Amino acid sequence: MRFHKKLVGKKCYLSSISLDDAEKWTEWFNDLEVTIPLGDEAYLPTSVDNQKATIAELLKNNSYFFNIVVLKSDELIGRVGLFQVNKTDRCAMFGIVIGEKNYWNKGYGQDATKLMVDYGFNLLNLHNIMLGVFAYNIRATKCYEKVGFKEIGRRRQARIIGGKKYDVILMDILADEFTSVYVKKLIE
Repeated sequence: MRFHKKLVGKKCYLSSISLDDAEKWTEWFNDLEVTIPLGDEAYLPTSVDNQKATIAELLKNNSYFFNIVVLKSDELIGRVGLFQVNKTDRCAMFGIVIGEKNYWNKGYGQDATKLMVDYGFNLLNLHNIMLGVFAYNIRATKCYEKVGFKEIGRRRQARIIGGKKYDVILMDILADEFTSVYVKKLIE
């Protein structure tokens, strides 16, 4: 098996990233339907070599990025991670992409988000996890709210796309606002 079950949810599991993922990541990050909600569409088209360099950098920096893999089929469908991890203040930023569009709106993003937040709070001992999401990305905003993230502010009209201006919504969640459903059951 190519993937390894680091943390297992109801629909998916998190697995370590590897250079072998570069082709799939390249496919996702060249798809405007995937990148516009993320704000990555304005970057130049990416190549397998670019994605290998990105993955190599993430691996070199001991980052907290994982593949999102479907539990029933072992299919790679996305990636999730914590970045800008501040171990002194115990806070980090969160990011996720479900690159396989046939898995959108089916709960995989929510399951992966719960797994990553659980990992952050209960294994990395973080206290605060924050994210930014564009106001037009309703699907993501609803997902984050279901996990327990709360809006903490907005950067007004900070995103212009297609001639329209959108806010960037800032959301966060604190450790005592999150109930572990995966990590704590492993130690009980």
